[in-house]
Amino acid sequence: MSKLKICAVLVLTMITANIYAQGESAVPFLLIGPNSRNAGMGETGAGLINDASAMFWNPAGLAFQKGMEVSITHSPWLPGLGLGDLFYDYLSGKYHVKKLNGTIGVSITYLNIGEIIQTDEFGNEIGNYKAFDGALAVGYGTKVTKDLGVGIVTRFIYSKLAVSPVGEEKGTGVAYDLSFDISALWRPTKTKVKFINDRLGIGLNFSNIGPKVTYVDDAQADPLPSNLRFGIGYDVVKTEFNNLTVTADLNKLLVKRRDEGKSDPLYKAMFTSWGGNVIKTVQASFGAEYWYGNPKLIGLRGGFFYEDPNHGRRKFITLGAGLRYSMYGFDFSYIQTIEESHPLANTLRFTLLVNFGGPEKNPPTKTTGEEKK
Repeated sequence: MSKLKICAVLVLTMITANIYAQGESAVPFLLIGPNSRNAGMGETGAGLINDASAMFWNPAGLAFQKGMEVSITHSPWLPGLGLGDLFYDYLSGKYHVKKLNGTIGVSITYLNIGEIIQTDEFGNEIGNYKAFDGALAVGYGTKVTKDLGVGIVTRFIYSKLAVSPVGEEKGTGVAYDLSFDISALWRPTKTKVKFINDRLGIGLNFSNIGPKVTYVDDAQADPLPSNLRFGIGYDVVKTEFNNLTVTADLNKLLVKRRDEGKSDPLYKAMFTSWGGNVIKTVQASFGAEYWYGNPKLIGLRGGFFYEDPNHGRRKFITLGAGLRYSMYGFDFSYIQTIEESHPLANTLRFTLLVNFGGPEKNPPTKTTGEEKK
């Protein structure tokens, strides 16, 4: 198959097929897990304070963060398709602003789809162009109580899948859109249930809220991949030199297609998308992360992601590891799909980060005498 045909199939697949389980929406790249750490934990993170990548998993996690951090992730995307020019990049940063009583986050997402050759009605080449998706997001997280943080993100989206004209249509094949996220994270510190204090995180993130995406005309507009994510994180082991965290996330795409091909607007899809067998439309993921050292030095991760065969067909195991030295960090993750021929098989992500606040230290282990005080 020629490169042109492969790219065309890829573009079509990303919009309409079930590779991502978001085939009913446009710009599915907004649902790609952006960083290696959470990707290695089964694509979980809504219940974690996390790092600068909280912009994606749960912006409310920014509310619990201090200092300044910058990270960048690179991934050769969908390696199972054998396309060398298809890749995904994610740049994120955070900065705590004392005067604002919160932390600001910024992220840039870029998915390079590749070069596509244009032809006329007779099959003659008339030029080429690069297709890609991109998004610029700005977020803010703050605490409303000592244990509860809230977050919000505003995102500008740019998607170029074709150039004008698109066949006999009037559209340009380029789309612009604006979306936002709202989220909350509860991280109890002083409750009567002592085993959850400073250990438990429960988060909720409603992301990609906004108008439909238009490539051609309003009649053919597709909805954003509006998504509801619920997650839990719990520190099973939390000592001076060892930390073990387990996580679980549930995701529900709030998109509803009708038989005639049209989709419900978001205010309707928030309710109509729950019809039928709801359980089969929910993605479930589980993960674990272990850190050794004080400050943290070596991290190991693992996880599992499951999606119903009729709603995306993704089922894979994730592995990952991380290293920290002084203010620098490196993470990588790996996807092993159950189905060997799946486009996500053997997907790798690599993340480099710089924490300008210095290395992350574990809290000192309390003694019995300290607890009594």
